[in-house]
Amino acid sequence: MGCFYAIGDIHGYLNKLEGAHALIALDRAENAGFADAPVVHVGDYADRGPDVAGVLEHLMAGQAKGAPWITLRGNHDRMMWLFLQDPALDDPVRPDLHWLEDRIGGRKTLASYGVNAGHDRTVAAIHADARAKVPQAHLDFIMSCPLWHDGGEVFFCHAGVRPGVDLHQQDENDLVWIRDGFLNDQTDHGPLIVHGHTAIDEVTHYGNRLNIDTRAGYDGPLSVVAIDGRQVWQVTATGRVPVTPTPAQ
Repeated sequence: MGCFYAIGDIHGYLNKLEGAHALIALDRAENAGFADAPVVHVGDYADRGPDVAGVLEHLMAGQAKGAPWITLRGNHDRMMWLFLQDPALDDPVRPDLHWLEDRIGGRKTLASYGVNAGHDRTVAAIHADARAKVPQAHLDFIMSCPLWHDGGEVFFCHAGVRPGVDLHQQDENDLVWIRDGFLNDQTDHGPLIVHGHTAIDEVTHYGNRLNIDTRAGYDGPLSVVAIDGRQVWQVTATGRVPVTPTPAQ
């Protein structure tokens, strides 16, 4: 229960994901207690990067081979799934956003499947091509991804939790979207909350939470951490670097 690896938001960068898994393999070899530690991916496999199809295929293939990988669902993954069901389906938290907007990155996701999602095409035409080219197995995988993972002294989710609500009773919308009410809250949630979703420059431990989204979707690095109880290290090419709490002001 005590030892885990965790990987931040991937956003379609298969090369970064493969590099993260390579770092973990090296770290396992040097730390016997982590030989069988699960790897938690905190979601957002879709959008912005060049190879969303490859990322999903890689994760599915690894799990099929028995890799101890936990793959949580993020808001971008949910938006992808919603569009593929019906392009008129808005995300309930952000109905003001459309998946094909450039700032969201859905067009890049579809390009990785060979779908022409150019601005000169109608949404209906793009959707029809997407339904023909995006494997149903990828959509089923997204919906099979859990929203959280309870690791005892740590609790993993994509975006965060609603303070004061039992961790096992959290609302899906909060788990994949929350910022206000969570990021500035210094409540002790019991377990350390490990999350992504809100892009920052470096892995940061705030005492009650750990943010590991270091802008992989914006040309930043994809970060990897090793966790033992509530101790955290960033896993780098030159070894582990302790991540110590710096509570938010």
